[in-house]
Amino acid sequence: GNRIGDISSAIQRYAEKCGLGVVKEFVGHGVGRSMHEEPQIPNFGTPGTGPKLKPGMTLAIEPMVNLGGPEVEYAPDGWTAITCDKMPSAHFEHTVLITEDFPEILTFNKN
Repeated sequence: GNRIGDISSAIQRYAEKCGLGVVKEFVGHGVGRSMHEEPQIPNFGTPGTGPKLKPGMTLAIEPMVNLGGPEVEYAPDGWTAITCDKMPSAHFEHTVLITEDFPEILTFNKN
């Protein structure tokens, strides 16, 4: 059984392999009756740690990476996040359903 830390570690390893900083203040999350539920899914972590993935879980995997360092600050509007070093950043999201056999990416457009 895979764990949340396996997802987090994979995000971090891939981003850092590409020379990107991983934003640590923001996380992916579970999706259910509410949009943002437990478990939290950090963009960094240690394999084999955290809650076990169980069939029926729906997760929003949301890597946020920067061309520079990982630090972010907020604009005066209190909502917009900006990298502290003013380097470009990207945020990507997929919604994934954990099944008995394999994860199903619900937001993947096959066309």
